[in-house]
Amino acid sequence: MDFLKDPVTFLANQLVLWLTGLGLPEGVVRFLSFSIGAAILATSSLLFVIFLIWFERKLIGRVQDRLGPNRLGPFGLFQPFADMLKIFTKEYVTPSGVDPVPYNLAPVLAVSSVMAIWAVIPFANTIYGVDLDVGVVFVLAVGGLAQLGIILAGWGSNNKYALLGGFRALAQLLSYEIPMVITLLIPVMLAGTLSLTGMVTAQDVPFVAVAPLAALIFFIANLAEVSRAPFDLPEADSEIVAGFNIEYSGLKFGFFYVAEFLHGFTSALLFATVFLGGWRGPLAEEIPILGFIYFAIKTSLVYLTILLVDATVPRFRIDQLLNFSWKLLTPLALALLVAMALVDRAMVGMGVESIWIRLPVFLALNAGLFAAGAYFLDRARRRAPRPVVSGGPRPVARPENFTMQPK
Repeated sequence: MDFLKDPVTFLANQLVLWLTGLGLPEGVVRFLSFSIGAAILATSSLLFVIFLIWFERKLIGRVQDRLGPNRLGPFGLFQPFADMLKIFTKEYVTPSGVDPVPYNLAPVLAVSSVMAIWAVIPFANTIYGVDLDVGVVFVLAVGGLAQLGIILAGWGSNNKYALLGGFRALAQLLSYEIPMVITLLIPVMLAGTLSLTGMVTAQDVPFVAVAPLAALIFFIANLAEVSRAPFDLPEADSEIVAGFNIEYSGLKFGFFYVAEFLHGFTSALLFATVFLGGWRGPLAEEIPILGFIYFAIKTSLVYLTILLVDATVPRFRIDQLLNFSWKLLTPLALALLVAMALVDRAMVGMGVESIWIRLPVFLALNAGLFAAGAYFLDRARRRAPRPVVSGGPRPVARPENFTMQPK
């Protein structure tokens, strides 16, 4: 029965008992058990990318009135395997003049930084890699390595288009990192801890209901962080020829490809953990595998939303993208953080401890700031200069404007 309720913990305990039975020291047993767990987590996340690639192509194809993968295997299920075979067998080209250290290190950082975040995400009450007291800080620090990988790729490729793509990525990622971190402080304040496990435990009411505006800003900033449409400017192939990864081929290009898909799903994992209560749900503490199912459902809904935005919203210009962060999201996130901190401290000082009593006040505060942000956004849209077409209006092509010339 323990296996049915919590199969991961049951198998982990059996592994520890088996290693201990071999007569190994306790430190060696602990090291081997953690190493095996990390290898299983890394392998499963990389294999899961195969399904993500197929699902994203299929969904976006349906949204855009296309079939998507449908040739290789039933429903096109084997198409990602064909892509993997192509990447593994593709010609390996290293341009002359590249800086070998940043050029070769960039794709490794892009993948490893995303996989390291999975180590601190609580998938269930008893299913997590490690419970860090500073889990939020760890996520932000490790996520910055992916940005470093993009910069190294653009800098070390010895290509002006790759360098331009790297600079554009740096401007975008730094701009949207600020509102993301600011809004992340709101769940930390409400939970009273930096631990992701403690943050999930503290959500008797999901934080998306307590601070919906913070959740919206965090979601938008996460889209920009993972370079998903409409924020996919670092890889705007129509402008900068695919950006920072233009000089990569074969398996190194495949690393960036895997990191892109995995990063999008990881952002959904973070959103479900921070704002949707993670594994919390009926009987989730008594039956951990049920909590894992709850967490999978919440994450899937967030990831589905990301894909729908990716498939339907057109790309911003780079100036629009940066202005949207610095002139709207960042001041709005700062105002929301200060307002919620003052209101929360005032209500605690008055002896109001129950989150259910404070909930209507928080919702009214978020609604007011959202209305203010919408007002200023509409005002900026109306005051924006309209593009001027030089040369005046073009003549309309009508049949009477054409004359037949004799041969």
